[in-house]
Amino acid sequence: MDLKAYADACAFIGNSLLKPMSQTETIGLDPSFWLAFPDLDDAAVAQAKGALAQWAEAHAVQGDQAVHDASVEFTHLFVGPPSPAAPPWETMNREEGVTVGFGKPTFAMQDILRDMGLEVSNQNNQYADHMGIELLALSEMCRRVDAGQMNANAVSAFVHNHPGSWVQALHAKVHDAVPGGYYDHVLDLAEALLAMPLI
Repeated sequence: MDLKAYADACAFIGNSLLKPMSQTETIGLDPSFWLAFPDLDDAAVAQAKGALAQWAEAHAVQGDQAVHDASVEFTHLFVGPPSPAAPPWETMNREEGVTVGFGKPTFAMQDILRDMGLEVSNQNNQYADHMGIELLALSEMCRRVDAGQMNANAVSAFVHNHPGSWVQALHAKVHDAVPGGYYDHVLDLAEALLAMPLI
């Protein structure tokens, strides 16, 4: 596998899940971006990025309105009010009915980030078990494996124990709340990436 391309893909999705499009680049509205996005020789990744290219083509003509709509969708899904339709934290997706954040997965992710010499530093004060943060951690782990600084087995275990274990639950909530929306497609791509064998 091209670990650099995989790391870049995870980082893009991670950042996309941490801030609305109105506060980041609007490259997700560019069909050519998705056409050039690496498929990593994986059929599910290729299908997901193709769906994003089609979504972008259908919405790019709306310009600022599409950015606004995607940002409203982000807020509805991941922020609220009154509460997020699809809470983006592992703690709230591990078991049915959990409505309070900062559980065991949060502490586990804090330990993982600390062991890597990383810390959560953002204006939103996100819990460490946010899907975006977990994908950014995975991206950094892949870069370290590529540089010979980390064992690939440890990265596979991280995917199995953390983002890969709950991405389906998050995606299902996103799909139920806004089917066919930008983040439904983004989570489809995340799910495909996290299902790929790293070793």
